[in-house]
Amino acid sequence: MAGITLAQAESKLALYLTALDKVLLKQSYSIDGRSLTYANLADIENAIQYWDTKCKKLSRGSRGNIKARSISTRD
Repeated sequence: MAGITLAQAESKLALYLTALDKVLLKQSYSIDGRSLTYANLADIENAIQYWDTKCKKLSRGSRGNIKARSISTRD
């Protein structure tokens, strides 16, 4: 199985951001078969942080971030 794509990570982040909006309005929300309510706010915030970090890492990777190294030689 291949790793998670940027599109998949962005999709999950969007779902959790929508869930956060619903929970902040003291509503319940269902995502991936799991019912979330106001009491699950910490779980949603943790998931948002996770998917946001994943999106940022995948986005950096898609731009081909190459780290340059320099080597000095003694004469």
